[in-house]
Amino acid sequence: MSKPVSQSASGVAPGGLFPPSGRRVKVLLPLPLAGAYDYRLPDDLPARPGAFVRVPLASREMIGVLWDDPPTPETAETRVPDEKLREVEAVLPVPPLPEANRRFADWIAAYTLAPPGAVLRMAMSVPQALEAPRTRTVYALADRPPEIRATPARARVIAFLQDGPALPAAELAREAGVTPGVVRGLADAGVLAPLQAREAPDWPDPDPARPGPDLSPAQRAAADDLTAKARAGGFSATLIDGVTGSGKTEVYFEAIAAALQAGRQVLVLLPEIALGAQWLERFAARFGAPPAEWHSDLTPAQRRMTWRAVAEGRVRALVGARSALHLPFPELGLIVVDEEHDQSYKQEDGVIYHARDMAVVRGHIGDFPVVLASATPSLETVVNCEAGRYDRIDLPERHGGADLPGIEIVDLRKHPPPRQAWIAPPLRDALAACLAAGEQALLFLNRRGYAPLTLCRACGHRLECPNCSAWLVEHRFSRRLECHHCGHWIPAPKLCPECGAEDQLAPCGPGVERLAEEAAALFPDARMEIATSDTLMGPLAAAAFVDRMASGETNLVIGTQIVAKGYHFPLLTLVGVVDADLGLAGGDLRAGERTFQLLNQVAGRAGRAGRPGRVLLQTANPDAPVLQAIAAGDRDGFLAAESEARARGGWPPFGRLAALIVSGPDERAVEETAKALARTAPAAEGLRVLGPAPPPLALLRGRHRRRLLLKADRALSVQKALRDWLARVKPPSSVRVAVDVDPYSFL
Repeated sequence: MSKPVSQSASGVAPGGLFPPSGRRVKVLLPLPLAGAYDYRLPDDLPARPGAFVRVPLASREMIGVLWDDPPTPETAETRVPDEKLREVEAVLPVPPLPEANRRFADWIAAYTLAPPGAVLRMAMSVPQALEAPRTRTVYALADRPPEIRATPARARVIAFLQDGPALPAAELAREAGVTPGVVRGLADAGVLAPLQAREAPDWPDPDPARPGPDLSPAQRAAADDLTAKARAGGFSATLIDGVTGSGKTEVYFEAIAAALQAGRQVLVLLPEIALGAQWLERFAARFGAPPAEWHSDLTPAQRRMTWRAVAEGRVRALVGARSALHLPFPELGLIVVDEEHDQSYKQEDGVIYHARDMAVVRGHIGDFPVVLASATPSLETVVNCEAGRYDRIDLPERHGGADLPGIEIVDLRKHPPPRQAWIAPPLRDALAACLAAGEQALLFLNRRGYAPLTLCRACGHRLECPNCSAWLVEHRFSRRLECHHCGHWIPAPKLCPECGAEDQLAPCGPGVERLAEEAAALFPDARMEIATSDTLMGPLAAAAFVDRMASGETNLVIGTQIVAKGYHFPLLTLVGVVDADLGLAGGDLRAGERTFQLLNQVAGRAGRAGRPGRVLLQTANPDAPVLQAIAAGDRDGFLAAESEARARGGWPPFGRLAALIVSGPDERAVEETAKALARTAPAAEGLRVLGPAPPPLALLRGRHRRRLLLKADRALSVQKALRDWLARVKPPSSVRVAVDVDPYSFL
């Protein structure tokens, strides 16, 4: 990655010029700037690259990282004179950002064309963790306690502290079974001594020697391969390609145990960590302690303490969402990317990157193994395996002898549901038989809310979001209409906002709430539950849902894609996909692949514990190749056909794509900037620029949008072409041009 020319933080030291002393250093700030700034590190502030430092920037102070020197020497013309440099003010009391993290940040910045400081900001996502750890007052028995009148409550406090740890007053009162006033009274009398203790929660170490479950011969062979790599170290990327229910998790748990035994830290990425209740239970059962967690549902205090514990090496195993990749692990020795195909690993805002691919880069930089796991691996990963860049382990059978579910296609042209209903007769009959047998069923529809569109029967007006090119989705339970892109909502109106007609607003199409209404009418005795991101908000709600399913309290689930991600419900034997065509519209490059992955994952929830499973796919297009492949269980045939089609067109992974997304509040300025980019587009053999064109979401969160797509041969560097291209156009300040290398979404 090329470095910017030397720059200073503006201004000179208070009181005028200072004589040059100390040494010149680079400090990268967590701002979208071109690169690091030059500062002077005083001789009395010893620090090395990676140290977190406080520096002046114009009229304020900021925290940055002492960055590595640029690889090329600066010339006299670009070097800021020593007398103009400002001083580093302080080195913060926190372990330095490891070298691997600094190299990783530089690599991401170069690959995504993001400012290095914007990448650093992801590693410094918890600024409070950089300050000295907080302290709290705890109470212990005084060395020479005075004589006081004994009471049973006081005796319990004293007895607890004779063998137990010093605790804050509230916790001590709770443990001893007394009121806080008893503790305060003992402290005032001098029986208890207040101490200042550093706030540092206990992070129990997972026990890698704890025996795991018995593995099948195929699982054991796979585990032996991965444990050997984890013990030896050195970079490798290995795909565990196993059907749903084949025991992939138990296999990579063995690799985690080997890495922990070797004294290394472990990171596991899950696409929906806040909903991974069953996974967390399995980890704790295997290793005797839960892992640390990193996701958006943590409180600020939890994030601060977790970040600090990771940096200090006190967290040995952590499970997290994609942002966990940027945590400052000093001894990282293994990354596992579970459900590696999942689209949620792609970050679409800010620095745009794919966490699966960046995990492989992080392993290469840190020289340790990376494990990818999926029942429906992405075509990119499959091609990397076929090319020999990744290793591959196959688990073709379900663990414990369970059979894969039978998959049937329900042709809606031959078996249409009744008017204003969506459950076709074959699925209705299957549901009745399943519930009568005391088993559980899942109805899958990947649409939240009650109806995706509300239409006025009188004038034809459609209720849409004022900020986005999207319809407002009715949520009948909350009595409002919402935009699922920007969060805008309005109370459910009684009158048409266009013509004023009363009782003429009609819901069009089904969401899960409307499907649940139909199911409740058909099966009034069913113990039904809706499972979406609206109802399973966080780990506690997800854990409670899992408990209800495990106990049989719930026997019919109406769910979106959330229920497709790794859940194991022994009594679930029937899955009905209400609209198998939903993901195939729109002409998306990966529409077929994503539909195959999602429906295959949903189907894999059925029949996982010895009971035969059955899956019904409702479709108006039964001859669609992706649906035929799912019904036939021909994943390899589908991937071969998909691979051939992409190779023929030069599409990823056989060609390169990069998108420019031009956005701003003024549609005319956006349009003019997009046209200017089109006029200056690069022209070279093996390279083509498509657009500009408005995307399906031409208005998103109040910003008008246009897209241009650069398509290139795999041998070409799209980064160089993009840098040269962007340098030719200077957009107005109100217009933003975002770069998406390897785009996954075309909305």
